Amino acid sequence: MKVLVVDDEQLVRWFLERALKKWGHEVVPAPSSQEALALLGSTKFDVLFTDLRMPEGNGAQLIKQVSDMPNKCSRIVVCSAFITSEMARDFESKNILTLKKPFKLNELESVLARCEEDSIA
Repeated sequence: MKVLVVDDEQLVRWFLERALKKWGHEVVPAPSSQEALALLGSTKFDVLFTDLRMPEGNGAQLIKQVSDMPNKCSRIVVCSAFITSEMARDFESKNILTLKKPFKLNELESVLARCEEDSIA
């Protein structure tokens, strides 16, 4: 799968990129929602991992903009330390997955497996 990872924290981008590449996925990192939107303008991604709180535009705005871009991204995963249970339910109702920071490698694998199942279905 082709995965876009959007997070202002370099360590998080590095970790996700390393793990996803190890599992055979193509990964494109972006430090901001603006850079992510520029990439989405010219490339289709299977999965978008996005943080919620970033200095230059937030993940909620990015999700809204991506939702308005048909066929640019098949699956969205919110990866944030600030996900409340209410937010998780709201995201789930919109078919958006969540991964709460700090997360374990097996939690990342589980979310990724759900993304892969969706791309096969």
